[in-house]
Amino acid sequence: MRILIVGAGGVGSAAARIAVRRDFFETLVVADYDPARPEALVAEIGDPRLVAARVDASSAESVADLIRAHGVTHVLNAVDPRFVMPIFDGCFAAGTTYLDMAMSLSHPHAEKPYELTGVKLGDDQFAQEQEWRDAGRLALVGIGVEPGLSDVFARYAEDHLFSEIDELGVRDGANLVVEGYDFAPSFSIWTTIEECLNPPVVYEEGRGWFTTPPFSEPEVFDFPEGIGPVECVNVEHEEVLLMPRWTKAKRVTFKYGLGDEFIEVLKVLHKLGLDKTDLVSVKGVSVSPRDVVAACLPDPATLGDRMTGKTCAGVWVTGTGKDGMPRSTYLYHVADNEQTMAEYNSQAVVWQTAINPIIALELLATGVWSGTGILGPEAFDAKPFLDLLAAPAPAGYGSPWGMEEKPLA
Repeated sequence: MRILIVGAGGVGSAAARIAVRRDFFETLVVADYDPARPEALVAEIGDPRLVAARVDASSAESVADLIRAHGVTHVLNAVDPRFVMPIFDGCFAAGTTYLDMAMSLSHPHAEKPYELTGVKLGDDQFAQEQEWRDAGRLALVGIGVEPGLSDVFARYAEDHLFSEIDELGVRDGANLVVEGYDFAPSFSIWTTIEECLNPPVVYEEGRGWFTTPPFSEPEVFDFPEGIGPVECVNVEHEEVLLMPRWTKAKRVTFKYGLGDEFIEVLKVLHKLGLDKTDLVSVKGVSVSPRDVVAACLPDPATLGDRMTGKTCAGVWVTGTGKDGMPRSTYLYHVADNEQTMAEYNSQAVVWQTAINPIIALELLATGVWSGTGILGPEAFDAKPFLDLLAAPAPAGYGSPWGMEEKPLA
């Protein structure tokens, strides 16, 4: 296996640091628009299998040329979702397997954005499903942590824990604190604005996908391992678009623990138009307001040594257990920033995102996972993934996941 990681930011760098501890690949090319970033990463890691390169992620031709130049067999997209389609198309043109952690962008319904879906997350990719299948190629989409690990949990719950699922409720929360900053998001602010200010999507059996206003249906969810109660709200996310395609859940939701301050900042950005991506002229220079916001905030990849706390991703599953009795179970994974910084020099949020596509690549390399077309994580057997995640090194990745029974409603 010859891998290309597009993007040497926080997640791409963490993925490289995780991958080099494994022996399932021959070459790992790390590419970025700024060649200094992958060059610094390759020098830091010092593994002879790593190669630094430059790529323009906005150009399918640039991506395809780089794939061909290095004989790449598998591409991991580790840049923000505005670049999904050029990378996706470049991979198809070059005949390689594609993986991403965020899917093609959505566009709200023109007339009823808080009731009806417009272009949904991933629609542009799924429109090419037949072409990928006919070509015998695989695009494994949404294989980060959320989406990704949460979708693996959903598959595991349906296969091993529940005979009937009323709701798959993805719940994401943290108690992370960044010292020295009044406001410092631990993940890409560009992506966070995109998913938090777009109309959230909910799925219900018989109704299909529909939308609600941003930050709707607040609830307090008690997260495990010392994180505790966090208020979570509806947010647009890929799981809601993926899980119904491969599971029989009657309802699918995604709620994120943002906190009052974060929500207020996002509302102000929206009110001022600073969430927009359309270019505006500032003293003769064309700039995207959202890019300006991102440039004014610290790079999440650089915050690890100032950050303390844990982040938790998981799925709250309710329904009927295999024994025929009502069941309410939270399947989850926690990353502790102190541990990820000490072991991988990567802060917890980007590390927890990056470990999952590397495990997926290993399962593809060994033939445990295989397929053609455009597939989400739910389309594959969850147990080998979760076993590899939890098994102690060197056999596995040494990062156990957990299950917690929740009170029945």
